[in-house]
Amino acid sequence: MTQTQPVETIPQPRHAPVAAPTAGQPYEYHRRPLVEPDWTRFPGWRNVTRDQWESAQWQRVNCVKNIKQLRTVFGDLIDDTFYADLEADQKALATMSMLVPPQMINTMVPFATPTTEALLADPIRRYMIPVASDRRTDWPSHPYASRDSLHEHDMWVAEGLTHRYPTKVLAELLSTCPQYCGHCTRMDLVGNSTPAVDKLKLTLKPVDRYDAHIAYLKAHPGVRDVVVSGGDVANVPWRNLESYLMRLLELETVRDIRLATKALMGLPQHWLQPDVVEGLERVARTAARRGVNLAIHTHVNHAQSLTPLVAKAAQTALDVGVRDVRNQGVLMRGVNATTPELLDLCFALQGEAGILPYYFYMCDMIPNAEHWRVPVWHAQQLQHDIMGYLPGYATPRIVCDVPFVGKRWVHMLTDYDRERGISYWTKNYRTSIESADLEALNKRYAYYDPIDTLPADGQQWWADHRDD
Repeated sequence: MTQTQPVETIPQPRHAPVAAPTAGQPYEYHRRPLVEPDWTRFPGWRNVTRDQWESAQWQRVNCVKNIKQLRTVFGDLIDDTFYADLEADQKALATMSMLVPPQMINTMVPFATPTTEALLADPIRRYMIPVASDRRTDWPSHPYASRDSLHEHDMWVAEGLTHRYPTKVLAELLSTCPQYCGHCTRMDLVGNSTPAVDKLKLTLKPVDRYDAHIAYLKAHPGVRDVVVSGGDVANVPWRNLESYLMRLLELETVRDIRLATKALMGLPQHWLQPDVVEGLERVARTAARRGVNLAIHTHVNHAQSLTPLVAKAAQTALDVGVRDVRNQGVLMRGVNATTPELLDLCFALQGEAGILPYYFYMCDMIPNAEHWRVPVWHAQQLQHDIMGYLPGYATPRIVCDVPFVGKRWVHMLTDYDRERGISYWTKNYRTSIESADLEALNKRYAYYDPIDTLPADGQQWWADHRDD
């Protein structure tokens, strides 16, 4: 009879362990299904039907372009003090004119009757309809702010075609959008002029502009990635946009095409129109046949903006063959610059709307934007704090778009003077305007934190050098 070896057992505790107190998690996830807010809570839209609401034409016709139209929507719900605050901003400070689709207004104070106090505190309102009291009076603009802070216009190789990265270009097809964001990084070109900013103008006819883009790409086979933007591609007549995209797809060297459209969120009705859906399917099928990655990049800054219509527009794009729908948001104080706000948004994007959280940019150094901007250290902390909650593929990178350098993860700086709020960055390529600069790759490039976020000594240093 063979003797078997005894099985090793794990000693059991003599007494059951006492449960340790639970501290909880810094962020607690709760699923929040998307809801389309009831637009009839606004006096001006009390009689608007669902068919009207879901019509892209009705949305465009009823965009709010001025204070009078905003008053009509809100009726007597909002005090005159708000409109006076708004008028003061538009007369002296706003870098973008007002243009807000009903879809976006409906996500402001989404599940209650709006009041003046609630509207002032609302994150969507804070960046879509800024008022004078939002902005800083001590440092409304950083001393190094500029209207083309990323020098995209300086890097035009044809009208509206920015060649900033070695293998990528930005194609600005037009200078308008279905909605104008107060923090727009292209405020020097996009939208109507305001008292604060006399906008640049595109001068070529669209057909000539597009011909120039294609000619440049044919002559520069090293470019493989084209971001098709503006403005917003949703404002390009579909026939013209499809023609442009098909011409890109004829170039063997182009392997990635990204359509940039905030309208997927701000005007999802556009992307659900039958002619647009059918046209997008033709483009997507051609891209797939030719092995080109076709994606849509949208721009959602807060979970309130995500509704069933937005999710439907995103899913429709995926259904017809678009490879990915991704989100590129902007970090802004008062909008989304806290860990709960950022994670709520990312879970709503990825889990409910089928949109991949991709990038969150630090707000660029444009005029009158200091109240929105966050310092680099704050962005670094946010990146740290959101790790581990989302799936890895859906964890966004927080990036600083450094002038003359480009996108850098916020931990990639080489030096950081926290007291004066100056970070230093390096790069590994030349832009289209640096081909003769032998030292471009050996330089350190500066980025600046908002001055009001600095310690007292740092703020004093900038005050002492205000006129330098």
